[in-house]
Amino acid sequence: MRKLLVLLHRWFGLGVALFLFQAGLTGALIAWDHEIDALLNPELYHAESAPGATPLAPLELAEMLEQREPRLEVTFLPLAIEPGHALLLGVKPRIDPGTGQPYELGYDQVAMNPTTGAIQGQREWGKISLSRQQVMPFLYKLHYSLHIPEVGIRPLGLWFMGVVAVVWLLDAFIALWISFPNRKAWKKSFAFRFDKGGYRLNFDLHRSGGVWAWLLLMPLAMTAVSMNLNRELVRPIVSVFSPLAESPFASRTPNPGGYERSAPRAAVIERGVADAQRLELGRPLGGLFYSPDFGVYGVGFYEAGKDHGDGGLGNPWLYYDGKTGDSVGSELPGRGSAGDLFMQLQFPLHSGRILGVPGRILITLLALIVSMLSVTGVVIWAKKRRQRVVAEVKGARPARAPESSVVVRPEPSA
Repeated sequence: MRKLLVLLHRWFGLGVALFLFQAGLTGALIAWDHEIDALLNPELYHAESAPGATPLAPLELAEMLEQREPRLEVTFLPLAIEPGHALLLGVKPRIDPGTGQPYELGYDQVAMNPTTGAIQGQREWGKISLSRQQVMPFLYKLHYSLHIPEVGIRPLGLWFMGVVAVVWLLDAFIALWISFPNRKAWKKSFAFRFDKGGYRLNFDLHRSGGVWAWLLLMPLAMTAVSMNLNRELVRPIVSVFSPLAESPFASRTPNPGGYERSAPRAAVIERGVADAQRLELGRPLGGLFYSPDFGVYGVGFYEAGKDHGDGGLGNPWLYYDGKTGDSVGSELPGRGSAGDLFMQLQFPLHSGRILGVPGRILITLLALIVSMLSVTGVVIWAKKRRQRVVAEVKGARPARAPESSVVVRPEPSA
């Protein structure tokens, strides 16, 4: 049994090592994506205004942009603006009636000065580029999808990294099992031989590093599966054990061509504010989005600048049909069934934002451990492979290293 588990760990680990290495490095950076992006691209985040100037209403700015450029439609609109900050909107191209295809915009984010309406910057989020404007969105998308293109409505990159996360999750349990071959060896599984250096230290970093961090890496692995295979795997499994609140993104089939919206933004916002008061959400109006693929509006409630949901289980969102404006679901942190609470935990745990800044620091460290475990695991495999090759050349069976029965590693993905 042990030999089979060691074999599975070896090939599971090698199969996902490269992908987890990149996920670890990118995860350590995107834990601070907003801050780094703002430093690199101040024109997208900060805006100067004349003393005493009053910012225009976000809805007015969105309509101004659509009138100025009729080829686009605003799909994300912050409804609260931090003082001194630009309004960063998400946009998508409208359909060209002459060709039946979307217009070519070359960008999907626009930064506007909230007092003058001037456009300060534009970019295509997630574009494959290491330029100053593109590097953080590029790394963010690389982290969870490897930039593998979608085919129709099939997010192949998302699914691929989801399968990687499933393999890693299974391998984490195998690694923990084989890290403790017997009661006498348990101390070795926690020890680091820093004085030995070289291969022995590499081995200990892989084995003992994985053991020490195992309880923290497991939520990272589990949430990685949930983030990438939510509709396809996690929600169906969770719903077997606990009922889940209705979600338009789980029950509706996405339309690559997009659904037309006819419900006005202002009416949806008004409905959202009324529902928020009835539900006693106790948070200010924060943002509005429209998902053309699902034909759904989302109205979010959070303070300006906290759209990521720093602290706790995140921000409440109320969802409305894009044509009728009728309510089609909600996400209310801390409310619902046990299954709902479990699903609400996924992003806050994976990003570390459940604990605010300390949680993000912890995620950065864990993400670096992920990359370290991937590298040290490959080094162990390469050394043992060389030993086997040399032994075969000499016509002898390879010598068994003292630690060879204690191969490890829960290497996670951020």
